[in-house]
Amino acid sequence: MSLGKLYLIPVPLAEEAADASFTHFHYELINQLDEYIVENEKTARKFLKQSGLKRPQSELIIHDYGKHIRSKEYKVDFLAAAMKGKDVGLMSEAGCPGVADPGADIVADAHKKGIQVIPLVGPSSILLALMASGFNGQRFAFHGYLPIDKAERTKRVKELEAISLRDKQTQIFIETPFRNNQLLAELIRSCKPQTKICVASNLTSKEEFILSLPVSKWKNKEIDLHKKPTIFLLFA
Repeated sequence: MSLGKLYLIPVPLAEEAADASFTHFHYELINQLDEYIVENEKTARKFLKQSGLKRPQSELIIHDYGKHIRSKEYKVDFLAAAMKGKDVGLMSEAGCPGVADPGADIVADAHKKGIQVIPLVGPSSILLALMASGFNGQRFAFHGYLPIDKAERTKRVKELEAISLRDKQTQIFIETPFRNNQLLAELIRSCKPQTKICVASNLTSKEEFILSLPVSKWKNKEIDLHKKPTIFLLFA
C-alpha cells in the first residue's frame, strides 16, 4: 500500500488577506482533502470556509495538535491516515506550518515514517518582515521569544546586538502581543544609537505597519503595539 502525502498549508495572517494568500492550487487541494491536523480548530475551520470549501464541515476529520501534542500524557498518531494511503493537510494557526510552530514535530514524524511532505506557497510573517526591513536577507536568525525577566532580556538584547555587529546578521524575534511596547522600549534603551530596529506589525492587514530606523530616531517615535501581532528585527 502506498503512503499518503502530508500537505503543509499556510494560513493567512489577517482575515482580509485571504484572497491575496491563496493560489488556485490551494482551492483545489482544500476541496480534495477531508482530514487535517491543525494548531487551532476554530481558526482552521474559519480558514477553510473562507478558502471556498464546498463540502459540509461535518464531514471533515480534524485533529487539534495545538492543545495536545505538548502533553506527554496525550498519545495520538496524527499520521495514521497517511500511513494507510490518505492525503492529509497540516495547518498552523496563522502563517506557515512548522515555522515557529509546534507542527514541526509532526513534519519530523512524517519524514521518519517515509511520508512525502509537500509545502505550499503562503505567508510567513518572519520572512515578510525580513523582506520589508531592508536588513541583511542573506544572513539572519530567528530567536522566537526573548526572556521575560528584565535583566535576562537586557542581557540577551545586548548579546544579539553584538552577534549582529560581528557577523552582519539580522536578528529576528517576537513577543507576546501584550508585551510588545515593553520590548520596543527595551530595545531603544539597551541598543546603541546607530543600531537599526525594524518593527513589522499587523502584516498583510489593512493596519499593516512596517518601519526601520536607527535606535536614535526610534526615541522620537510614539507608536502603540499593544496586542498587535509584531515581528522585531535588529541589525547592527
